[in-house]
Amino acid sequence: MAANLQSFTVTETPHSLSDAAQPGTPTDPAAQAALSADASGEASAAPGAAPAGVAHPKTIKSFVRRAGRTTTGQAKAFEYFGPRFLLGYRAAPLDAAQAFGREAPLILEIGFGMGEATAHIARVRPQDNFLCCEVHEPGVGALLKRIGEHGIENIRILQHDAVEVIDHMLAPGSLDGIHIFFPDPWHKKKHNKRRLIQPPLVAKLAARLKPGGYLHCATDWQPYAEQMLQVLSAEPLLANTAQGFAPQPDYRPLTKFENRGLRLGHGVWDVVFTRPR
Repeated sequence: MAANLQSFTVTETPHSLSDAAQPGTPTDPAAQAALSADASGEASAAPGAAPAGVAHPKTIKSFVRRAGRTTTGQAKAFEYFGPRFLLGYRAAPLDAAQAFGREAPLILEIGFGMGEATAHIARVRPQDNFLCCEVHEPGVGALLKRIGEHGIENIRILQHDAVEVIDHMLAPGSLDGIHIFFPDPWHKKKHNKRRLIQPPLVAKLAARLKPGGYLHCATDWQPYAEQMLQVLSAEPLLANTAQGFAPQPDYRPLTKFENRGLRLGHGVWDVVFTRPR
């Protein structure tokens, strides 16, 4: 895979809507209001809190539920853009062409946070389709809001555990790429077993890549980066694109949080493997 060190900075600055509708931007005044409703920071009803004392799961999970609040703008984005861009989970193979309305390379993203990098990548790679899994409701609402603001057409969101999506909705050899950016590092050694990048999940992911497809992970926690490199190197279906860690691919932007970490002297590591043809 060709890669270079060019990068982009993505910020969380609010976007305003011009009087002239942009391509793919809703013209309905109520929908436009949904996109600017976050400016006041007003929040809607509080979501359910994570249960206390959750034990280590016996099966792989791609997420841990955390408390958070969905803002008014995010809630309105669910209302106006959810019907089009949210997919329902079904324990049946996904028809990607039907879901996206076109045939295109399919990229799976696991855990997109607040969606800033996801939206950027989808905009700079309009030729690809992005299937994005996230269970954190404010994050899903934030990405829906970005989709509406920027008129993004090539994202579909599954608000569901990515492991079940992989197991039941994605056939072997169905993916052209996989993105896992900044998963929870679980810093404490006794919690390392909760990390997402483990051999059983990597085996599932590798099997669902097409020959020539890629798996791109990134983290700002060096011990986790080393574990990622070790686990992916041990997967027989995958081959490293670099001698160790990879240069940052040009499509992955620097988020404001990543820039803050870099200013504090924190490193960022990219790991990019492919399934050989």
